[in-house]
Amino acid sequence: MKHKTNNLGEPKKTPAVAVDTLIFSVIDNKLKILLIKILGGAYKNKWAIPGGLVDTNESLEKAASRILSQKAGVDGIYLEQLATFGDPKRDSRGHSVSVAYFALVNDKLFYPKTTEYYADIAWKNVDTLPTMAFDHKKIIEYGKERLMSKLAYSNIAYALLPKEFTLTELQSVYEAVLGKVLDKRNFRKKVQEIKLVKETTRTRQLGANRPAKLFIFTQRHPRIMDIL
Repeated sequence: MKHKTNNLGEPKKTPAVAVDTLIFSVIDNKLKILLIKILGGAYKNKWAIPGGLVDTNESLEKAASRILSQKAGVDGIYLEQLATFGDPKRDSRGHSVSVAYFALVNDKLFYPKTTEYYADIAWKNVDTLPTMAFDHKKIIEYGKERLMSKLAYSNIAYALLPKEFTLTELQSVYEAVLGKVLDKRNFRKKVQEIKLVKETTRTRQLGANRPAKLFIFTQRHPRIMDIL
């Protein structure tokens, strides 16, 4: 197979293919994203979504899982493809096309860590992001919009909560992602009408108040349903 050439007969440069992984969680009633801080180079001291180049003969999905494991110490989570970002100027070091993936996690189940090639790793508030590298601020904003939309027509909130939770905790997750307060009575009525959750026989003591009932999701895998 012949390689494409320019008018001078030289091989044309093609864009590099990269993957970036957006990992969202709700912590202290705030929607947050896992970021790494770049140690040196053109983007020194800026923050970024864990990402990197796809290896030869490697699928996008495997590349996303590998890079997330190597750069953030996060393994075994389901990643869903979000979108492709291909602005030629998105990386000052050269033209690269990024395929972004995203996932929702309960932060208490993961202990992120990065390598010596990065200065830090931390959960950051989606609404008050630090100085970002590349076009990652744009990717995060797109990911947040997608998450808000998907929360309204699916049960994906289960990924953000422990196995058992109170209805107050469930509502707090929705409010953190949507960025608004929901009517308590209407929210509880809706989630029970559509059988999003079911009551257990267990309770949890919350301060001096009477024990709160604990609930579980009726299904802990993606399901389409009209929630909001």
